[in-house]
Amino acid sequence: MLDANAVWLVTGSSSGLGLALANAVLDAGYRAVLTAREPGRLEALQAKHGDRVRVLRLDVTDAAAIVPAVREAEAAFGQVDVLVNNAGYGYLAAVEEGSDDEVRKLFETNVFSVVNMLRAVLPAMRQRKAGTVINISSLGGLLALPATGYYHATKYAIEALSESLALEAAPLGLHVLIVEPGALRTAWAGSSMAESGCVIADYAPTAGKRRETTKASSGKQPGDPARAAQAIIEAVNATEPPLRLLLGASAVDVARERFSTLKKNAEQWAWLSKTADFPEGE
Repeated sequence: MLDANAVWLVTGSSSGLGLALANAVLDAGYRAVLTAREPGRLEALQAKHGDRVRVLRLDVTDAAAIVPAVREAEAAFGQVDVLVNNAGYGYLAAVEEGSDDEVRKLFETNVFSVVNMLRAVLPAMRQRKAGTVINISSLGGLLALPATGYYHATKYAIEALSESLALEAAPLGLHVLIVEPGALRTAWAGSSMAESGCVIADYAPTAGKRRETTKASSGKQPGDPARAAQAIIEAVNATEPPLRLLLGASAVDVARERFSTLKKNAEQWAWLSKTADFPEGE
């Protein structure tokens, strides 16, 4: 259970789930440090909540700017109780269509910025023996579909990183929550989405088709960012917070199907898998 005056630091706060979470956190009475590449988009929140919110300009891919931003947050409110690594975006491309520069930029934002934020915030949390890290992953961190392979790769990385951190940090009094949204009605599939300029005709029935259906879904997704934000706050305040939190009924259904498929595959091929061991006694 969080202290009523807890301090949240949320990256990528100017839109989507980050903005919804910023609003929910402040409306719940917490204090918040909100970062964005365009902090002007958060002026209304600043005006509404006054000295309970600090807005900082931060491009999370600028590694040199992260530590000063965290120090400014700590100077403003004394400490960071909850770190939310939310900044990130999607990228549409078949694996063969991906551009090296674009893929590296994607990983810089979706993965390496998370690592740098953790390195900046964790030392003080360890010293206090208290704190929560929320890493925004995706349902796409549990399964992969055509056209979003590189995005899935970044979210799979966040899943693994978060699991390891959870095991390492638990004895120190810290908690890690992996948030796995399904399709939320944000700009993820619209204005925030990057897309490879390379299009290979052979992939039209797979990656090409999914490119179009993904873009067409923008603004029609079933997930409500405001309700998702409330669910995150409730999970953090649970007596026994979960390691993972799926968001959206469709996310739950798809995850269940994924787990069932993985179990079926493991059991079907167990006989062959076991032949890779030395025989007993050797």
